[in-house]
Parts: sequence; structure tokens; C-alpha cells
Amino acid sequence: MKKVVCKFGGSSVADAEQIKKVVSIVQSDERRRFVVPSAPGKRSDGDTKITDLLYLCHDLARQNIDFSGPFDKIHTRFLDLAAALGLSFDMEGMLGEIGRLIAGGAGRDYVASRGEYLSGRILAEVLDAAFVDPAEAILFRSDGRLDSDASYARLRARLAADQCYVIPGFYGADAEGEIVTFSRGGSDITGAIVARAVGAAVYENWTDVSGLLMADPRMVPNPLPVEDITYREMRELAYMGADVFHDEAMFPVREAKIPIHIRNTNRPKDAGTRILPRRERTDRMIAGVAGRPNFSMLFIEKAMMNQTRGFGQRVLEVVARHGISYDHTPSGIDTMSVIIQDEQLAHKGELLVEDIQRILEPDRVELIRGLALIATVGEGMSHRVGIAARLFSALADAGVNVRVIDQGASEINIIVGVKEADLDRAIVAIYRAFVT
Repeated sequence: MKKVVCKFGGSSVADAEQIKKVVSIVQSDERRRFVVPSAPGKRSDGDTKITDLLYLCHDLARQNIDFSGPFDKIHTRFLDLAAALGLSFDMEGMLGEIGRLIAGGAGRDYVASRGEYLSGRILAEVLDAAFVDPAEAILFRSDGRLDSDASYARLRARLAADQCYVIPGFYGADAEGEIVTFSRGGSDITGAIVARAVGAAVYENWTDVSGLLMADPRMVPNPLPVEDITYREMRELAYMGADVFHDEAMFPVREAKIPIHIRNTNRPKDAGTRILPRRERTDRMIAGVAGRPNFSMLFIEKAMMNQTRGFGQRVLEVVARHGISYDHTPSGIDTMSVIIQDEQLAHKGELLVEDIQRILEPDRVELIRGLALIATVGEGMSHRVGIAARLFSALADAGVNVRVIDQGASEINIIVGVKEADLDRAIVAIYRAFVT
């Protein structure tokens, strides 16, 4: 019998009632043997996530400022959870040790990981499951990258018995035993690593929504749900702002062709969304549309650019020397654009333009700010007649001017750049053009 890995997000472990739902879900299917929890999330709009409180404690401690205020909230929250669930283990002692280590200068990653650690200890007690500390099973190299092979081997050995296990999300450790965390939302990655290590039949990702929608409901009223989507489609949409699932978490399970099933802890009977290696072609021409603001475009024009060997490479070398990564490089015969996230560009824009002008001597170089990128995503889009015509007609009818067009050879998406002020209007127009 192939096992199932279940990752539960912060909203699923936010309070005792939510944790009881988690227990019910796990115990309703004997295949659910591997449970990966996040740190407790918000219980209401005015609440604070445990991880945010832990980061605050660390930052205050580094400045030799009293951190007892946020730590008292953490202390009370976990003691209340343990009491409400009728647990008798030494939560007070664990919290005391964490407080002492924060005061003693514990690293940022260690402090941030304690929400998942304590959440895992609670779930292991409630489920009568074996607790496996990721610090002893998920390994990072000295450069901060995951040591995949070593982690899979160690996890397989630690998770070999026929019982239920709880493995906290978000962190592991390096060769010296120092805690290393993934990026925020990284519990999704932990779940994927565990699923790959144990050869799971499916990786269930339990959250507070019933899967993916074809567009952001804050922009498009009542968008249709997505029942099946491919890994490639999901990664494109996740990167562009569809934040139901961490885009980096797909790689471990994608390589092993393990399906991901996004499900709702509060509505466990809902169908959710399955992320698959491939899906059946349907009447829907696209899988979804997603976009996000805060991009800038470095636009370069030079006569006979196409005959200047290495010009594009030199442009990107200048960008890299400024410590900037880029997203897209649409180009023409005498023009080249580099699309950059504003957080990457930061305060370096003016100096970057000066260096491009000095080193490459283009006829024109300009930094255009205030862009939003929108991805319209669907497998095999290039084989469907009229996709691009429908998309651009919809934008024109909505009065949206397109500043950037980028369609790669992957046949999976069309990316357009518009003014940030036009983002919502453009997404609504594209959605309505393909979903009638």
C-alpha cells in the first residue's frame, strides 16, 4: 500500500479546533502516514502569525531590546494550544529553552523554525505519531542549497517503519548541525521532499481554500475552479502570483511524477485541485491567468544589434555585475529589453543605465518603471488557432495598452506587460475572453 504525505498550512494548525480537523483528516485514511505541519498561522484578521512573532523576537534580541512582549504572545499561544488539546508534555520547558537561546544570540533561521518545531511536537502527541526533527534528516550544503540525495536517503531510513510520522516543515540543517530554513512558505517544499523520499502515491497539500481558481477572486468575481493542472502550468501561475502552492515545491515531486492534491482543511469533501505530469485536453483553452505588479523594463536600442556579436551577453553581464537577476528578455532585430523585478532593481537603476550606456554605447537606453506582468497559461497553447488574437483583442477592447509581449518556445504561456494601473482590468478582460 503506497502511503500519502499530508502537509498542513498555518491556517490548518492555527488553533485547537483546526488541529482537531487535521487529526480527523489524517485518521480518516490509513494511507496518510506522513504529516508535515507549518507554524500556527492567523486565527483572525487581527492576529499575527507565529513565524512573524519569532522573527520579531530575533530582530529585537539582536539589538539588545527586550523581546518579552512578542515572546509572551508565542508562549501563551502554545500553552493554550497544549491545554485545549489535553496534552501533558513539557511545553513550558521547550518554550523556556527557546527563549533562553534567543536571548543568547541564536541564529535567525533557528528562531524562525521554532514555530514549525513546536507545531510538530503538538501534532505528534495528538496523533500518537513518531516525531522526526528535520534538523536530523533534511540536509543543506555549505552554499545553502539542499543536499537532495543525502536528504532522500536519510529520510527513507528514518521513515521506514509502518507507523505515522510527523516531520515539521520549513527547515533542515547543514553539516555542522546549524538550522537552515527554506524561503517563506517553505513547508510546501518539505512536504515535497518527504513525498519524494518515501515514494508517496500522492502529496496532499491542505490549506484554507479548495484548490486553485482560474484567476484571482480579488480581481475576477467568482472565477471557475481548476480541477486538474500540470506541473508546468502550476509553476507558471504560482510564479505570477497564484500563491496557493509554493512554486519551488514542485521540483522534487515533479521529477518522480508524484501527483499533488491541493485540498481544504475546512471542506475536506471538496474536490480540490490535482497537479499532474499531464492532463486530458478539455474545451477550456487556458488553465488560468495570473499577474503581479512591481516590474521595470530596461529598454536598449542599437542599430545593427543583430550583427554585433555577443551584444545580448554583454548586456546581461552588466546586469549580473550589479547583483541583479532578471525575469524575461524580449527582443527585436535592433532592440533588447530586460524585465526585472523592482525588489531586485532596488536603488541600482540609475547606475545600471549609466553602465549600459558607457560599456555598450547603445543608441538609446531607458528604464521604464511601473509595469505589471500577466501570464495566460495553458499546455499546447501554440497549437490552438486564435489564442493570441483573442487575448490581444480582449485587451484592446478593454482599453489596455500592451508594453511587452513575450511568448517562449515552451508553448505554455503568453506573457504581456502592462501599466500597473491596468493590471486588474487586463486580467478581467483576458479571463472573460477565454471563459464564457
